[in-house]
Amino acid sequence: MKLSSMKSAGTFSLFILATALCALLLAGCGADEPKEQAEKAAPETPAAPAKVTLKLAFDADPVSLDPHVQLSGGMLQLSHMVFDPLVRYDSKDMHFVPRLAEKWERIDDLTMRFFLRKGVKFHSGNEFTAEDVAFTLDRLKKSDDYKGLFEPFVAANIIDPYTVDLVTSKPYGLVLNMATYLFPIDKKFYTGTDDKGKPKDLIIKTDYSFANDNESGTGPFAVTSREQGVKTVFTRFADYWDKSGNVEEIVLTPIKSDATRVAALLSGDVDFINPVPPQDLDHLGSAPDIKLVTMSGTRIITFQLNGERNPALKDPKVRLAMDYAYDNNGVVEKIMNNFATAAGQMSPASYVGHNPALTPRFDLEKAQALMAEAGMADGFEATMIAPNNRYVNDAQIAEAFVSMMSKINIKISLKTMPKAQYWDEYDAQAADIQMIGWHADTEDSGNFYEFLSMCRNAETGYGQYNSGNYCNAKVDELTLAAQTETDPAKRAAMLQEVEQIQSDEAGYIPLHWQNLSWASKKNMNTEEIVNVMDFPYFGDLIIQ
Repeated sequence: MKLSSMKSAGTFSLFILATALCALLLAGCGADEPKEQAEKAAPETPAAPAKVTLKLAFDADPVSLDPHVQLSGGMLQLSHMVFDPLVRYDSKDMHFVPRLAEKWERIDDLTMRFFLRKGVKFHSGNEFTAEDVAFTLDRLKKSDDYKGLFEPFVAANIIDPYTVDLVTSKPYGLVLNMATYLFPIDKKFYTGTDDKGKPKDLIIKTDYSFANDNESGTGPFAVTSREQGVKTVFTRFADYWDKSGNVEEIVLTPIKSDATRVAALLSGDVDFINPVPPQDLDHLGSAPDIKLVTMSGTRIITFQLNGERNPALKDPKVRLAMDYAYDNNGVVEKIMNNFATAAGQMSPASYVGHNPALTPRFDLEKAQALMAEAGMADGFEATMIAPNNRYVNDAQIAEAFVSMMSKINIKISLKTMPKAQYWDEYDAQAADIQMIGWHADTEDSGNFYEFLSMCRNAETGYGQYNSGNYCNAKVDELTLAAQTETDPAKRAAMLQEVEQIQSDEAGYIPLHWQNLSWASKKNMNTEEIVNVMDFPYFGDLIIQ
């Protein structure tokens, strides 16, 4: 409105204007109280509540946003944040508890029926139904890493939108165990082609794919920004069905250096770290504002010996000599600060396949004698790769191994690298000797053999992580037979025989079972969300 028109509005309009100008100038102008009193009487605007953010530091980043691209601990940690399984283990007693499946029942020897939770949404807004479970199982059976794990499954039959049957080709006692690894993905979101003309559900490890860069899960957190190797931001999914936790945002920063990771926690730059280096356990355990949680682990750390690349490694006597030359207990004591258990086999004491007769066998004189018997007293040369941020003290362990092998005249050229680069090299079998750790996906000995010991089979996926190309028909026979054996004693005998065969031939070199450790600020329920699988349930985390 123009000033001229205001003038024509008369005395009343001029009064209103004057009053407004006086108020703006805070000059009194008919006010009942002075400026100072008016300011005191004005209500204060309440401060916005602070966002509950968890600043998280792992030793490495997940390699992708595709939950099916790699069967690894890092990717499964991501899956429990962004996706949600049908069933999961309770953190305390390892019982099965409902997640996307509210309940289940055995229909017959080949069929387990799952009744799905209603009203669940994907991050895209799409509704979760049985179609997504069937779509996910089909995709898992196409994944190089997962198809061996899901080989016994033939179909996910849809009964209705919220009921699905998982069907196996033979009686299989580990269906619920495997349901903990079935993280349904969004069929509508991953169907079709992307802007590059590629299928959205394509599984690619080493190049671009839609699923590597985009996600739509049902999990507690959606990925809102990501810079590989630098920072990933997760935001609480507003429509998440489980309201247990109160964390609204997670900022994940990979910190490879043990010392830097610990320093970041102590300074308050981060709130939660994993893993805790063994040399800092006492320090963090006594820090007044830090909560340290540790537990015995079941992840076996091993070296695989590739006789296809290096003929010297094909001789069982040479492999046995290398096993005898490795001082398991010495490494556990000096490098792991006794925060590990020296191993003489894959199966830890709590697993049914554990063979009590198999213990670490360090004996340097025996190792030297075996090399002489093999005609290798003068030794040979070999190449070796290991990660430097995947397992606790992995690079130091690899360096110790190289030193020990030099005592039997094996000259090893070692290359270590971050896990983001390591797994591509590992899959390509780029070296004669390669490090790998394995936590049994089913919490059962058979899973070790299916992936690490069986003859490599690209069609079935068995032996997918057997980079040493170890192959024994009896190991395969016993491993497959154990899948359907219902007599616990007979099954245990089969699995223990597998351990004995591998030990007799030194199919690989067992190092130790890695213990687990986490440290956080004291104002959170850390001990309630961590577990022996090392997949913290951050969706349940409460920060006071």
